[in-house]
This record gives sequence, structure tokens and C-alpha cells, in this order.
Amino acid sequence: MNRLALAREMNGQVRNGLTPASGVETAVHGVAAVCDPLGALYLPDDGILVVSDLHLEKGAAFARRGMLLPPYDTLATLTVLAAVISRYDPKLVVSLGDNFHDRVGSKHLPEEFRSLIVNMARGREWIWINGNHDPDGTVDLPGRSVDEMHYGGLTFRHEPKGGQQAGEIAGHLHPSATVRRRDKSVRRPCFASDGARLLMPAFGIMTGGLDLRHKAMAGLFDHESLIAHVLGRDRIYSVRFGNLSA
Repeated sequence: MNRLALAREMNGQVRNGLTPASGVETAVHGVAAVCDPLGALYLPDDGILVVSDLHLEKGAAFARRGMLLPPYDTLATLTVLAAVISRYDPKLVVSLGDNFHDRVGSKHLPEEFRSLIVNMARGREWIWINGNHDPDGTVDLPGRSVDEMHYGGLTFRHEPKGGQQAGEIAGHLHPSATVRRRDKSVRRPCFASDGARLLMPAFGIMTGGLDLRHKAMAGLFDHESLIAHVLGRDRIYSVRFGNLSA
């Protein structure tokens, strides 16, 4: 079952009053958090839901450049987002940058998708963190755009800063992990955290991943404490960095 199918199933469970507890509890700089298998992070003490790297309108961005991709990515990603919002009913949604795949994505967003976001944002706050793909913020969408946000001892930004950054929750690198299952290796998106900082998996349906052993990850974590919370079909699998496949 992929994330879109799982989201559709979850939507049905939420409507029927069921909210399956399939996430994994962790903490970032002492703040309680839940890693959800759909790729969102929930901070229950403050009612904050965090997602990263939606890359909405990626198919449209490629089409503008003459490269045709399936045009269903935005609807699929928003369907998954609606599922996690229904599940946790957060007070605040924080989207950690690369919300759209290019600078004009939100400006040209079809009205049907804009309406979906408006409905999801109704009754709650929404923060759009600016990313390298969309540094100019959003156009005609609920909430506000900022470069980074500081709240409750945590710093929410798109691109992680080098070195030790206690309390940082960031995206950008699309972390993934490779685990060995019987006679084959499986590579999946993951939350990556050593307890001090956390990197978010890319939430967008049409996004790739960067292995935790890639040189771009060098120096970001204490490897002795680093855990990859790997997105499974319907649950999270938490694997210590030393037990990941090279």
C-alpha cells in the first residue's frame, strides 16, 4: 500500500471515528513528537503539525519547461495532507519549504487545489516556510510566509544549518534509509533524528530521497544517537544508524 492509498484508507477511518495509532513517539530537544507513517510530524503539546517539501505543482513546473510528467501529483499530495490534518486536527500547520516546485507554482495553482488548501486551513493557523524552490512565498493562500520560525525552543527552517543545531527541525535533504530485509535491501524515506535535531522526509508524492550516508548529511548528526524512523506501508520502523545498510 503506497502513501496515497493509505491516506484514502485513513480518511475513511477518521470519518468513522477511528484514528489508528501507527506513529512512533520521539522527542526533539526535549519536545515530544510523533512521527506519522504518512511523513508528517506532530507535536502534541502544542498542536503543531509539520510537513516538508510538498513540491506542489511539480508536474506543471516540468510541463512549463516542455517535459511532460503525470499531472496528478498536486491532488495526490493534498489528499495525503488532508488525511494527516484530519487525523490530528492541529492548531497550526507548518510547511517547511519547497512547498511549490518553482517560484510561480502558487500563483498558477488551479482553483480546485487552492480551495482544498483553504478548506484544510479553516480554523487553524498555517505557516509556509520559504524554500530554495519557492523563496518568494505563496500567493493568495491562507497563512503567512516566513524564512524560519522559532517556537518553544525549536527552530523550523527549510535547509539545515551545518554543525550541531539543537532544536532544529528542517527539510530540504529528503532523507531516506536503506534497510536489509531477508535477501534484499529496501530504501524508504525517513525521519532522521539524534534527539537534538530532526530532518523531515519529503512529503510530496513525486519526490526522491537522499541516503543518510550521503556526504550532504555529514556533520549533521551524532551517529551514535542517530535513528532513522523509516516510513513503512502502515507504520514506522525505527532503526539505529549503525544497523542501516551501507
